[in-house]
Amino acid sequence: MQVELKGKRATAEVEGEPGLSVLDLALKHNVEWGFSCTRGTCARCRCLVSEGMELLEEATDAEWDRLGDEELEQGYRLGCQAVLRIGEGRVSAENKTYF
Repeated sequence: MQVELKGKRATAEVEGEPGLSVLDLALKHNVEWGFSCTRGTCARCRCLVSEGMELLEEATDAEWDRLGDEELEQGYRLGCQAVLRIGEGRVSAENKTYF
């Protein structure tokens, strides 16, 4: 699976690794990605998934608490909680922090 990571200043196309989060991949491949906590409480790693939502695990309770129905329906996820599952295809995620 291919994952496109659109960070603050650069974009990278990387090989997806099931079990890793979008934030894990960004950090591993030196893509500047806003974050503070890695637990889903700060929401600084918020991202917009424009492609490949079906290749991610279901939204976590932390995401429901921080993002809510409307943002989740629009394709927003928390990068630290959006974990890749096994599958073929492409995921595209852009860091869209609130501030």
